[in-house]
Amino acid sequence: MSSGQKVFLFLQGPPGIFARTVADELELFGCRTLRINLCPGDWLNWHDHRCTNYRGSLKAWPAFFEAFCKENGVTDLVYYADRVPYHVAAAEIGAKLGLTCSTYEFGYLRPDWITLERVGMSAHSHFPNDPDLILQQAKDLPPVDLVPRYKFTFVQEAFQEVVYNMSNVLFPLLYPRYRRDRFYHPLADYLNILPRLALGKNRDRIAAHLIDDVIAAGCPYYVFPLQLQSDYQLRYNSPFDHIAEAAEEVIRSFAKVAPVASRLVFKVHPLDNGIEPWRKIVKTLARRYGVKKRVYLIDGGNLDILLRNAAGALTINSTTGLHSLRVGCPTKVLGIAMYDITGLTCQKPIDEFWRDGSRPDQELLDALERLLAATIQVKGCFYTDKGRRAGAYAMASRLAYGQVNLPGALCTHPPRLEKARQKGIRTTFAEQMEDPVKTERWTHAWQP
Repeated sequence: MSSGQKVFLFLQGPPGIFARTVADELELFGCRTLRINLCPGDWLNWHDHRCTNYRGSLKAWPAFFEAFCKENGVTDLVYYADRVPYHVAAAEIGAKLGLTCSTYEFGYLRPDWITLERVGMSAHSHFPNDPDLILQQAKDLPPVDLVPRYKFTFVQEAFQEVVYNMSNVLFPLLYPRYRRDRFYHPLADYLNILPRLALGKNRDRIAAHLIDDVIAAGCPYYVFPLQLQSDYQLRYNSPFDHIAEAAEEVIRSFAKVAPVASRLVFKVHPLDNGIEPWRKIVKTLARRYGVKKRVYLIDGGNLDILLRNAAGALTINSTTGLHSLRVGCPTKVLGIAMYDITGLTCQKPIDEFWRDGSRPDQELLDALERLLAATIQVKGCFYTDKGRRAGAYAMASRLAYGQVNLPGALCTHPPRLEKARQKGIRTTFAEQMEDPVKTERWTHAWQP
């Protein structure tokens, strides 16, 4: 370690004790660690002597946070989900104070990798988007270890998510001014997804037949894998407030420009809660633009099979875009995504994509994944003891020695930020406060 003790301040982390485990590892590296709890779920996962409770408003949060950092000599800031409003404000104050800010999330190289980036992700990512630089920095790096080592079940993940979110619903008086940044009320989310989970095998069976029919028809088709409407990356790293807005843009362009013999397939996310009426949305939009018989919706089944046989794929900013690139499928990104890079994804307007979407450069994709693994990915997971310990140690090592995004993947300024602003995406805390998250929904948000 360099001279002078580093002081790491943790904000909200993933449900469970992962953040606390990272802090424990950092203490073994000689660092001091602190935590600010913002809600009952935070307290439930971590409430030892290192923790401070904040029960003020979101509006008053920046002033409190700045004073806390100065008083405690904070040098480094670590948070999960970089666009959560509390974290947006903290990152801006951190930049003002000269703190080293790092964010983490589920990995790009799934299933058992964790993303750890300097400052932010997507629009705020400091990872390079220059293909020549990526090729140069990756040329001597080893192949990516894609062998699954830390498998976890859906039940393990869901249990921690439900406990965290429901504690915030059941004990609001403990943190009365905390603002949940959720699109749906947790009860609505969970109660709606239960019947979908129960009927999942039947949906997959029906979807498998539909996928076989689409492929067997022999017509070129394009795939649009739907994201979760509740995904904060959708809300804060794309110009769309609702996926239906993106679907309309895609269907409008498809109807106007795509080859007449081609088809457009929307694929529902496997963890969709069923609140948004996707079948009605897609049917209404397809009818509006005169392509009802050429637009399909599939709920279930294997996305990889669809992608391997597709003429192209479209996404807002989902990590499924990386899966599309891996199978050589021409891909168009509608929002802001780390992998939206010249040579990998289509950089032309959407109207030109249908007839002129080039296939990804596999050498560049391999270089991208090797550079990702070496600089902003760590092997591990949040939900099993072995995976948690492996990921926490790897994260703590990079944080303690200042190796996040290094070597060779730390741009001075976020290279995708200007594009995000041109698309009208809200990128600052002040902009988010001007257009705050609406009351959590119990029913669907789409209006025809």
